[in-house]
Amino acid sequence: MKVAALRVGRAGYPADAPFHPSVPYPEYPFGGHRSSAPNEVYDGVRQLFVRLGLDAGNFGTARWNPLGHLIQPGMTVVLKPNFVLSRHAAGKDLFSIVTHPSVLRAAMDYCWIALKGSGRILVADAPQYDCNVAELMAATRLPEMMAFYRAAGAPVDASVLDLRPYWSPRRHFASMLQPLPGDPAGSVTVDLGERSAMAGKPHPEKLYGAVYRRNETITQHTGGRHAYALSRTILEADVVISVPKLKVHKKVGATLNAKGLVGIATNKNHLVHYSLTPPSRGGDQYPDGLLTPVEQFLIRTERWMYDHLLAAGSRPLEYLHRATYWIHNHSTRRLGLKVDERKRLLDAGNWHGNDSAWRMTLDLLRLFYFADARGVIQDTPQRRMFSIVDGVVGGDGNGPLTPDPVDARTLLAGEDLLSVDLVATRLMGFDPRRLRLYAAALADPQFAAIVPSLDAIQIESSEVGWTSALSDTRSGFLGFAPHPGWVGRIEVTAPEEAA
Repeated sequence: MKVAALRVGRAGYPADAPFHPSVPYPEYPFGGHRSSAPNEVYDGVRQLFVRLGLDAGNFGTARWNPLGHLIQPGMTVVLKPNFVLSRHAAGKDLFSIVTHPSVLRAAMDYCWIALKGSGRILVADAPQYDCNVAELMAATRLPEMMAFYRAAGAPVDASVLDLRPYWSPRRHFASMLQPLPGDPAGSVTVDLGERSAMAGKPHPEKLYGAVYRRNETITQHTGGRHAYALSRTILEADVVISVPKLKVHKKVGATLNAKGLVGIATNKNHLVHYSLTPPSRGGDQYPDGLLTPVEQFLIRTERWMYDHLLAAGSRPLEYLHRATYWIHNHSTRRLGLKVDERKRLLDAGNWHGNDSAWRMTLDLLRLFYFADARGVIQDTPQRRMFSIVDGVVGGDGNGPLTPDPVDARTLLAGEDLLSVDLVATRLMGFDPRRLRLYAAALADPQFAAIVPSLDAIQIESSEVGWTSALSDTRSGFLGFAPHPGWVGRIEVTAPEEAA
């Protein structure tokens, strides 16, 4: 139950693909392919393995194989990054949103060493529907990295998979959706039933998923059914290495391994994001008392149009929506009627009172741990896993999609995704027990068998105070700013009654 955490010397990433190391390490498998510029990210990932004590007996020799206890020749290894978008809408650093490929490169080299010339290394994720993957590949330069592996000679397949069945360059409108091949292995539908954290949640008729088709979301979470469509490539992989970002999240508090698992879902509309209306009316869309009566009317009108004009996926209704929405928006703004933009930040479940998204995320975590390759839920973990968190540049504020970049210079790693999340959350300056997702996971008997308590996690670090971070009730450490809807609720310094 170890988690390693360290800080690199400077914020920022190596610029030159394919992100070779700058040091001729004894175990490095690619001879003279090195960078003339320092690559602190590669050094940092390597040091994480050292701090975890992996293959300690061979360290410093050409035989060092830190992932060899997880990965054997012939296996399929999937690296699951956070590739949610292809650009930062506010023009800020894209890599405050998505995993930087230099972190993937370091991890992949050690996967390559462990495979010993036989097997597959896949980079796979299902980004948000409006992520332009061609643009993302150009920004990350992943194709150059994969070309390097293909040219290396050993028969190890190195590929990038977009697990989405479609995408849109703008909005989720019928006329804009473009089909994609999706997961080449297909998908697996898993019904958690009463094991779901959604079980017993009232008012399923209020559920809202990823897109306008609410009936699809409701159908998957009604009558004791709580079903998710998952990537078969992920479920059938021998090893999954999760490589998320260190950033905050508007619906669950923090985006790390657990929330990043939305990228293993091949139908994201099965994922409940929030429930319509405020808590006084049975939902968690926005806080009670937030909106004026006029603002409530405007938001209800928008939602009515989504349900009646966009949900059907009909082009004629879409065009009617566009015209109606333009008239509605134009006329209300001319009258000075609009929803305050600061309040908009909390709409759609973007606040600490969201009682839906943490449940969905806990379901995904359970599925990742306990669903076997056929989608049958077992009592014990079903796959080998590892996590490396990319926090060289983190993201806070309006995360996860338009965060402010944070000079965190931090990398974390461990063999248990939940343990890594708990440590990462604490180092961000938050109390993981105040995030409903992690509080529920720690109280869940199935996860408690793996992580019985925060005290069971051992932190390996040379940073002052980090080894005792989980028992420290005062330090802010990296000092990430929460999303506006979470301010004063999850920080370790927040009043107890705010929890």
